[in-house]
Amino acid sequence: MSQPESATTATSMPRPAYVAGLAIAIGGAVLFSTKAVVAKLLYRYHIDAVTLIAFRMLFSLPVFAAVALWKMRTEAPLSPADRWRITGLGLIGYYLSSYLDFLGLQYISVGLERLILFLTPTFVLVITATFFKRRIGAAEWGALALSYCGIVLVFLHDLAGGDTASTAIGALFVLGSAVSYAFYLLGSGEMVRRIGSLRLVAYAMCVSSVACLAQFFILRPVELLVQPLPVYGLSLVNGVFCTILPVFMTMAAVQRIGAATASQAGMIGPVSTLFLGFLVLGEPLTAVQLLGTGLVLAGIALLSLKKQ
Repeated sequence: MSQPESATTATSMPRPAYVAGLAIAIGGAVLFSTKAVVAKLLYRYHIDAVTLIAFRMLFSLPVFAAVALWKMRTEAPLSPADRWRITGLGLIGYYLSSYLDFLGLQYISVGLERLILFLTPTFVLVITATFFKRRIGAAEWGALALSYCGIVLVFLHDLAGGDTASTAIGALFVLGSAVSYAFYLLGSGEMVRRIGSLRLVAYAMCVSSVACLAQFFILRPVELLVQPLPVYGLSLVNGVFCTILPVFMTMAAVQRIGAATASQAGMIGPVSTLFLGFLVLGEPLTAVQLLGTGLVLAGIALLSLKKQ
């Protein structure tokens, strides 16, 4: 959807419909951010990132596979080139990105994790400037500086309050997750226009799920599939409420209010994660964290306004 179409959709629709679309976007952002909190709860049962992500995909794969089969029966077949592209996107955008994210969560707070992931739009901008020679304007440099100042502030705060080496390692893992997802977004833009977002997400998630499960069976003994009952319950929450629902809710919100407005509504994600980490996990909530979060959100808001 082009920006003019998005703006028209947001301004011309009835207010109740617009509010409903906005509520869906906010709900999807909060649910998706909750996966960090659920992952922290799962780590209390001494499982690792490989096992965690395998259980997540076990519970979400049936839904994405059903959507993929429906699309295969109702849409024109994909070309071999598109199949390879989707395979690559699924491996980069959902498998690698998710795996690095969950690895990082073993070391850092959910607040810092969500803030680093929220820098993805800035990585898209930097990658575009580096590889596609797109000029970055002064306002965009200012927005980037603001966002990264917020991250550095929270990062230094977490370094001072915990294990320096662990915090640095975890931040690097999550940073890699954000960068890999930025590459996914750049690679998926043209395909979304040609084959549709629902079809692309369903296919890519199937690829990712197969990769995650294959990784588990190659690296871990099958006996690890037997876990305490709370692990299954939390994994079900992770697969359904933190994966399936946010994906479809975000797509529904984009269709109702446009991509620009939906992305701005998604800025509630880091804030919700910060407070959920405080309420559910007992993680500290300090003035420094709130200030850093505010700087990141302000920077991303400036970038989103610049694109309109």
